[in-house]
Amino acid sequence: MNERPHIVIFNPDQWRGEALAHVGNPCVVTPNLDRITETDGVSFRRAFTQNPVCTPSRCSFMTGWYPHVRGHRTMYHMLREDEPVLLKILKDAGYFVWWGGKNDLTPAQNPQDPYCDVRYQPDRRPKPTWQTDRADRWRGPKDGDAFFSFYVGKLDTGAGDIYYDSDWAVVEGAVDFLKNAPKDRPLCLFLALTYPHPPYAVEEPWYSLIDRGKVPPRIPTPEGWQGKPSLLKGICENQRLQGWTEERWTELRATYYGMCARLDHQFGMVMEALRELGIYDDTAVFFFSDHGDFTGDYGLVEKTQNTFEDCLTRVPFVIKPPSWVGPKARVSDALIELVDFPATVYELTGIEPGYTHFGRSLVPLLKGGTDEHRDAVFCEGGRLHGERHCMELESGSDPGGLYWPRISLQRQEGPEHTKALMCRTGDFKYVRRLYESDELYDLRADPMELTNLAHDPGHSAVLARMKDRMLTFFLETGDVVPHDADKRWSGQRLPREQRK
Repeated sequence: MNERPHIVIFNPDQWRGEALAHVGNPCVVTPNLDRITETDGVSFRRAFTQNPVCTPSRCSFMTGWYPHVRGHRTMYHMLREDEPVLLKILKDAGYFVWWGGKNDLTPAQNPQDPYCDVRYQPDRRPKPTWQTDRADRWRGPKDGDAFFSFYVGKLDTGAGDIYYDSDWAVVEGAVDFLKNAPKDRPLCLFLALTYPHPPYAVEEPWYSLIDRGKVPPRIPTPEGWQGKPSLLKGICENQRLQGWTEERWTELRATYYGMCARLDHQFGMVMEALRELGIYDDTAVFFFSDHGDFTGDYGLVEKTQNTFEDCLTRVPFVIKPPSWVGPKARVSDALIELVDFPATVYELTGIEPGYTHFGRSLVPLLKGGTDEHRDAVFCEGGRLHGERHCMELESGSDPGGLYWPRISLQRQEGPEHTKALMCRTGDFKYVRRLYESDELYDLRADPMELTNLAHDPGHSAVLARMKDRMLTFFLETGDVVPHDADKRWSGQRLPREQRK
């Protein structure tokens, strides 16, 4: 390779791994992502996040570290100045880094300059997000069954063709930047978008684009929640959605898939800009989400911090490498993790990051190599009893807040917010939970994860193997040692500069 590729990181928030047409969802409309998978990219249908909420996941995929390595387990413990960040490493290596959209990665009290050349702010003020825009209207009465549903439905664009929110601003800003970008440096664009994070809301034509008759059925609410984490049962009771009809659930799910369709359109706008500028072939494009969303599965909406159902932990991951890689376009069945993202960037750019990370480059798979990439993937969350600083008290305590059904449980010292870890292979999923029952699912016979086999004598051998694999994982990833060694004091005289 003679030159480093340009890099585009298209990073939606809360996109479920099954919400792509080319992986078999019959109702989703994603022609731009499908096109890449058919022609010059690879879509990994079994990609998994390392934490099921925003900040811990982003800290993980921007470092290649698992959340436990440096304690990034909450929405308020971000990457500090002494920790590696992929964006900063690219900038220091000569990339011109443009960052638009969400942060959820570095602390607000710290400067953004080390991480990017441009922290994009649109000239035109975007419309308020659906979380604050007329919330009193779309949420309904506080004692109603829609108050915590996150369901908005069709957005009113007013006199415009689109609902010009922050996502539209970022995408249009990225396209404009590409047209005037510096020619003497490789580019990195990080589009940290908000959709399809709920509330579930989208404008036309995407609202009506989804065929309601093709929306896949939901995973049912477990009978009595037997064998399932107590956090799920508590959220279900707090969200009060038990009386919803399937017709209402279908509308909510179709709206979510419409949000994905809008994002696919916006992704296509950025890809078209690359083609028009003649740099598409020279660009590595990464499309992936930080985590998934319940979207009605198990009778729930939104997400949790310490449960690991596939609808939360499996994410879309599509990579279009630069043409010189010679990619074999396809849908891959390899088990991969988001920590593999920075490792792949480092190999494509030839950058030596200078620190220990746990990702494995996906370049061999992009070239058509075997799908035997990992034997297991891992996800973690929750907290220890007494970790008051991990309760996210910073989020406020309003019982009318959208996230109250979950956050109120995270602040209790019962078993609900127990620290937990998932180990998932191709056939089984094991979850170790500190303060309540472990979980074991046979994913071949029970892909919906409804029957907990952790105490089934017939699966004791499987349980033992999964526990052993988890122990090996912790031994391999328990810490990172700095690559620069310290000088040892000889025990004689202090260096002159340290004497008083």
